[in-house]
Amino acid sequence: MPLKTKAPGKLISFEGSEGSGKSTQIARLAAHFQKTHRDVLSTREPGGTEIGELIRSIIVHNSKGDEMCAETELLLFTAARAQLVREVIAPALLRGAIVLSDRFLDSSTVYQGIGRNLAADPVAQINRFAVGDVMPDLTIVIDVPEEVSLARLKTRASDLPDRMERENVGFYKKVREGYLVLAKGMPERFIVVDGTKTEDAIEKKIWAEVQARLK
Repeated sequence: MPLKTKAPGKLISFEGSEGSGKSTQIARLAAHFQKTHRDVLSTREPGGTEIGELIRSIIVHNSKGDEMCAETELLLFTAARAQLVREVIAPALLRGAIVLSDRFLDSSTVYQGIGRNLAADPVAQINRFAVGDVMPDLTIVIDVPEEVSLARLKTRASDLPDRMERENVGFYKKVREGYLVLAKGMPERFIVVDGTKTEDAIEKKIWAEVQARLK
């Protein structure tokens, strides 16, 4: 579908290292909007569509994933994003919904561009090709030190760690620093929240910032 600019809805993306608590805070922010009787849609990357979920399984769970080169990883992430934007996000924005996305294009800038050492210009070009004019109105980075991120992953009682979760402390250090650099360069779009605070404190901070920024 063609991508429309100036849609009446709002796109809020959540970013941060693995284990930063994005999923919890997305659910809490969605509840705040629902209390105001807004149409709210939550989605995730990679995934959110049937095609995207298939791509997700290749990226994070396939037994051959450790052999994947950085360029392939970037293209798979952005392929899933292109489908998500056109199938889910753009239509929701056009009908006036609040869309909360667990990751968006900034993840590729940080994880593949900075974390995997891919050149910034091609990453940016591929990102923009995938999303068109659909950009976040607000991006919330839940910031946690790399040691905290890894410690939280070890306490998860669910499945075995996926390929991204198995990265070392050096990789997560680069990811964290990458997000902070992005946020510093685009303060009009980014909000950085201390992810070491309690869940309630983080929720309160995010809701206050969202109300102030989006009015």
